[in-house]
Amino acid sequence: MEETLDFAARVHAGKPQLPLALRLIRNTGVQKRHIVQPIEQTLKHPGLTERNRIYEVESKKRTPAVVEEALQNADVAARDIDAIIYVSCTGFLMPSLTAWLINKLGFRPDTRQIPIAQLGCAAGGAAVNRAHDFCMAHPGSNVLIVSAEFCSLCYQPDMDDIGSLLSDGLFGDAVAAAVVRGTGGTGIELERNASYLIPNTEEWISYQVRDTGFHFQLDRRVPGTMEPLAPVLREFAKDHSWDAGKLDFYIVHAGGPRILDDLAKFLDVDREVFRHSWSTLNEYGNIASAVVLEAARRLFEEDTPATGASGLIAGFGPGITAEMALGTWADNVPQTID
Repeated sequence: MEETLDFAARVHAGKPQLPLALRLIRNTGVQKRHIVQPIEQTLKHPGLTERNRIYEVESKKRTPAVVEEALQNADVAARDIDAIIYVSCTGFLMPSLTAWLINKLGFRPDTRQIPIAQLGCAAGGAAVNRAHDFCMAHPGSNVLIVSAEFCSLCYQPDMDDIGSLLSDGLFGDAVAAAVVRGTGGTGIELERNASYLIPNTEEWISYQVRDTGFHFQLDRRVPGTMEPLAPVLREFAKDHSWDAGKLDFYIVHAGGPRILDDLAKFLDVDREVFRHSWSTLNEYGNIASAVVLEAARRLFEEDTPATGASGLIAGFGPGITAEMALGTWADNVPQTID
């Protein structure tokens, strides 16, 4: 945080919007972030070609170890995976990184490839939901989710509006992976999923694609989106005969402190129920599609819920889109998959 405030004050010295931007950055709750390059290099702009090269190099360098750990945690091997969902909105590769993973890490040649590139922060929740759909359509299948978000590669030195300056102090880089098993395993047993788009908000979170790459645009109305989305979450849970304000665990996208505070208010829950999201925001910043996977990791590593405990997964992003899932905690003896 101190480094961020210091470079913002130096780079944008004398600009009238700077004091407000610094105050907003301080209020994000972000204490530290991780980035794939030293900050001195991040503050430069070598051009879109070089940035996308770095994206390819870093994604191929950093995803294998995370994937191997996810497979080990799920007690499955690469050959047991039937589909790979790859989510990222901070770089572009074709073929998708899924092809490289299949070739390099021992996945079967008939593994389905499902890249998702344009759902931004909502893509983590969308990946969970599409994995759920795949397993329901193909019983006994296993799906690997991989998220690689290098938000620092989207930094634009010349952008000095409030939204850009706030984003510069909020987003971080991360790689995450998870496995959705068709049978067996320990974790969140997915039961229901849904999507919702707030009408006529498609310009609130967006990229402008220019010669210098992705220019992130954030409308000042975005922090207030939990007021219309909370009733959607309530109705979604109610359709499952659950009360969204009385669940045992919550895995929610940490877009910023206002998002989490407002959701606690409108669901009438203590903000402590979002502790995994708060910790992710504090220690990593907003890591886009990787947030829900990182928050889920924290759920696994604390005193895990009792078998049958109910919970919600929710990701929010461009559209404005909400991707929602309900599930119960299952503690099953891992099964060997033939």
